[in-house]
Amino acid sequence: MTLKSTIAAALAATMIAGMAMPAQAQISERTIRVSNGVAEDHPVGDGIAAMQQCFDERTGGAWTLNAFWSSALGDDLQATQALRSGTQEMVVTSTSPIVGIVPALGVFDLPFLFANEQEADAVLDGEFGQYISDMMPEANLINLAFWENGFRNLTNSVRPVESLEDFEGMRVRVMQNNIFLDTFQTLGTNATPMAFGEVFTALETGAIDAQENPYVTIDTSQFYEVQDYLSNTRHAYTPFMVLFSKPIWDSYSAEEQQILVECAEIGRDVQREASRALSNESLARIQEAGMQVNDIPEEEMAEIREAVQGVYERNAETIGQEVIDRMMAALEEVRAQ
Repeated sequence: MTLKSTIAAALAATMIAGMAMPAQAQISERTIRVSNGVAEDHPVGDGIAAMQQCFDERTGGAWTLNAFWSSALGDDLQATQALRSGTQEMVVTSTSPIVGIVPALGVFDLPFLFANEQEADAVLDGEFGQYISDMMPEANLINLAFWENGFRNLTNSVRPVESLEDFEGMRVRVMQNNIFLDTFQTLGTNATPMAFGEVFTALETGAIDAQENPYVTIDTSQFYEVQDYLSNTRHAYTPFMVLFSKPIWDSYSAEEQQILVECAEIGRDVQREASRALSNESLARIQEAGMQVNDIPEEEMAEIREAVQGVYERNAETIGQEVIDRMMAALEEVRAQ
């Protein structure tokens, strides 16, 4: 049974049992702590604000969403572990830092998976997204919705990347994630796992040549001060997940659980719209700051995509072949429409 159908069944039973009770009887006063690694002016902030407005309307002001920004409660992995133990309610985290908890999430790290945002939305909001969400309770987590982190692109201080050969020997910072490491090693770079907080200084001192992130992160981190080139590789789309603590979730009424899901989905729509608008603004600012931006010719992109196909095979056992097969089937269905 899916998360939504479980809520619906429980809610129906609750409504039958409490038909004579006041309308707000199943809603308690609550303060919900939510943490994330981004700053408040990131599009995640727009999503959080939309969730709070939804809570106000649905609970009559009984719920307060208390947001902590820029890893104030620990990084995304630490926060996710706090959810699992029931000591924190909610976190908005990229899928990549928590693949050690749910290995199937590594499917989102596979290179060149989605062609555009519309494909990503259709897959994440459809049956495949629900398939992933249904895995989370085993890890003591509830996924309320998929939000957007965005497509990742490469910046560097060596040369524009216009072909597969241009990657050769470049010292690229990657997330501490085996699939990203495999991808960039396969492309011929000297891939270097590194915590995000160390990246600007490493670029500034020349310890590394390059890094990869969405436009908004490149802009807000001011990487244009220490990087000359931005190449539109769009090599990965790693979504955010709005995760809730299952131990705390289990203490909520069915009505409260439904409010959490529905308000997270309202926040999703606002956050994605804000993310895409800000992404375009960030790209313009990056160019105004003097960074040289280039697209990669389609024939060269085809060669780059072909070069990393082995990454899918080498990581299939860790991710799960069934997970990859389901993802590819979902993409095929979306592309056929």
